[in-house]
Parts: sequence; C-alpha cells; structure tokens
Amino acid sequence: LEDVLEIVEREQPDGVIVQLGGQTPLRLSLALERAGVPILGTSPDAIDRAEDRERFDELLEKLQLRRPPSGIARSQQEATAVAERIGYPVLVRPSYVLGGRAMQIVHNVESLQHYMMHAVQASPEHPVLIDHFLADCIEVDVDAVCDGERVVIAGVMEHIEEAGVHSGDSACSMPPFSLQPETVREIEESTERLALELGIVGLMNVQYGIQAGNLYVLEVNPRASRTVPFVAKVIGVPLAKIGALVMAGKSLQEVGFTHRPAIHRVAVKQPVFPFLKFPGVDVLLGPEMKSTGEVMGIDSDFGRAYAKAQIEAGQGLPLAGAVLVTVRPSHRPRLGDAIRELADNGFAVYATVGTAADLKDFGIEATVVPKAGEGSPNTVDLIESGKVNLVINTVEEDPRIVRDSVVIRRAALLRGIPYFTTAAGARAGVGAIRALQLDSIGVRSLQEIHALARVPRVR
Repeated sequence: LEDVLEIVEREQPDGVIVQLGGQTPLRLSLALERAGVPILGTSPDAIDRAEDRERFDELLEKLQLRRPPSGIARSQQEATAVAERIGYPVLVRPSYVLGGRAMQIVHNVESLQHYMMHAVQASPEHPVLIDHFLADCIEVDVDAVCDGERVVIAGVMEHIEEAGVHSGDSACSMPPFSLQPETVREIEESTERLALELGIVGLMNVQYGIQAGNLYVLEVNPRASRTVPFVAKVIGVPLAKIGALVMAGKSLQEVGFTHRPAIHRVAVKQPVFPFLKFPGVDVLLGPEMKSTGEVMGIDSDFGRAYAKAQIEAGQGLPLAGAVLVTVRPSHRPRLGDAIRELADNGFAVYATVGTAADLKDFGIEATVVPKAGEGSPNTVDLIESGKVNLVINTVEEDPRIVRDSVVIRRAALLRGIPYFTTAAGARAGVGAIRALQLDSIGVRSLQEIHALARVPRVR
C-alpha cells in the first residue's frame, strides 16, 4: 500500500485501475479508496462484496444461486466442527495465500487435524477457508465484460481435468466440448445476473462447478483472469483494451462490443510445467498450482486442437507403439473405451496386475507388468528400456500410494515420454491421437483465422 501511495502522490493520476494485476490490487482497493485515491471501474465496495465470504453468501442467496457448503475456521477445533457440518471430503486453504499454496483435499478428521497442525497457522487474523469438495465435478471458467448496464460474455471455457486440479493447471476448451446448450445458457444467465447485482464495471471472471446436473458458483473474481489473453485471441477482440475503456467511463455500445463474435473453431489452452528443472518433483496435479505458462491450439474440432496444444507444450503424442496403464480402480471404467481405442489402433497395452484384470473385463488384453519394487522387469524398467511410448497413471489420494508411484511419473518425465495423470486428460489425449492418425494437422496464423471468420473491429 505504501509503495502505491508514494507513486500516486508523485504521479497524481486521474484514477487507478486495480483489475489487471491479480488479487494483490483488489486487496489494496479499499485502503486506496480510504486514502482518497480514485478507483476506476468496479467500486471497492463491490470488490469487497465479491471477496468477503459472508457478503458473497448473502449475494448468492439473494440471486438463488448454489455454492458448495463452506465455513471459516480460526482454530483446529473450529475446523473439525465445520468439516463435520458440511461433510467430507473438504477443500482446505489458507485465506492469505495465492496460487493454491497449501491447498489440500482432505478426506477424514485425522488428515484435517494433521493439516491444521502442520500446514497452516490458523488464527483470528489468518483464518482457514473450508469448502465441501465437489467430487466428479466439471469446472467451467467464464470471462465477461460489464459496463454496469450491459454484460457481454466473452468466453465460456470447460476444464478438461477434473475438479481438484488448480484452474491454472487444468487445460480448458472454448467453446465447451461436452456441455449441453441449456447448461451453457444457464451459466451465461447466471454470470449476467452476478455482474449486474455486483455492479461490475470492467472485467469479471466466474468459476463454476457442475455436479450431477447442478450448477454451483465456486468463486467470482471482479477482475481480469489469467484466461483473458486466451479468450481475446480466440474471439479476436482486445479484451484488456475494452475493459480499460469501460473502466474509464465508456459504454460497451460506445466501444463497439455488444456481443461475442461467433466462434467457428475450437481452442484449447494447455498449461506448461517446469518439472524437468526441479529434480525429484512429482508431476501429479492437484489443488496447488504448479504451471508457469500456457500455450494454445486452435483447429476445427476438439481432438485436433488438443493435439496441437500438447505438441506446443512439448508433449508430442505417439501415433503407434505401446502404452503403460496403471490407474486407480474408480478410473478404470472411465478409461476402458479410451484404452480399447488405443489397442484397436495398433498400440500394445502393458498394465499392472489390478488394472490388467479390470481391462480384461472390458475386453482388453494387457501384458501384466509388476509395480516398481515388486519384481523385474517392472513398470520403471519398462519405461527406461524405451519400450513404452505413452504412460497413463492415476492414483488414489492416499499419500503412501502417491509416494510409491512417483517413480513411474518421474521416469516418464526424464525420458520425455508423454504421460497423463488424470482420467479426463487421458481420454482427451487418446482422442487427440486418433485425430492425428486420421489426418495430419496444418498451421494458420491467428490473423488468417480471424479474417476467415470476419471478426468485427472493436473501436
């Protein structure tokens, strides 16, 4: 705050924009306003209404929108009481960190007590946020612009990885690749209501969860999200510029952005990870963000766009060879069709004993390979010998199982073998391989794509 106030005193600006720097400027907005600094766009009170747990719950209740049951704990005893009330599993996180730092999914009271004792220092000044975790849930990101009277939905993005993977680490597709049109309409209508009720002036991001057909609001960010550059490139419209003009007092009508251009293609955003630069790190994805960048693939369908994104992220996909499959029991039925497709298209299938037995029930013959440390040649030996071209490895949340299986993921990483650690990612990867087998991919510049789509020019 002191640094910003020094700059304000020196520059004497007409106003300050707080929507383009993540969470930090939002946290400064109320204090800046109290110091007499004019905030452009969404008011600090509206920002606080979106950020404050209790005020936000009141807003959702007024709009009759669902959110996962939640609570705030300032001690271990309070955390236990909250978790018992809302039900396990729960997502726990400190209220004072960014990027999912120290965020965990906890499945029982013992794990929760260990988290409260060793992972965080809860206090009245630094409470811990506890939410009921939505298992088997699809996550959706929405970016929008609002001038206080009109809302334009710039992009609706469906996450590819399951809920529980940090939004910054999950690949996503625009437009959504599996959602029904009526679900997308409900998401867009809810976003419009949230923006107008909050009094958003400028950019806004909303994250939703869809579980068993029910839509849940996970959070509203009254600012630009990390997805704004991605969405802007997909639709061919400079969202940051539009947001800044709206914050400065222009209407969406005046800047010529009254509706989203039609999208005649699929774009996939894929995170890029620095795992090779950190010896011993586990590539398994979870609530704590690990990615350091992202790339984008655009093409006529989801499989081709996902394949491009994987290639750009440095993970080329094999068109033939062998796949090693070792996945948690609950994921085996979800992956049966994908593994069968690989086998039908010429891939040899290797699997650990439990996975192989379940694959046989799905009509898939797999060569059984011992787990690491249970014989030789085992899974790691197979990877290091160069006999495997693709690894699919998903694990239970049990910390012991995660530790025991890290050698598989690390071996694949070090040999440059493509790998998937989520069931949804593996299914998308198999679809991308099939798309590449059917036809080669081509390249066009963004300018060519937008010219072909006749994207209107924004003033």
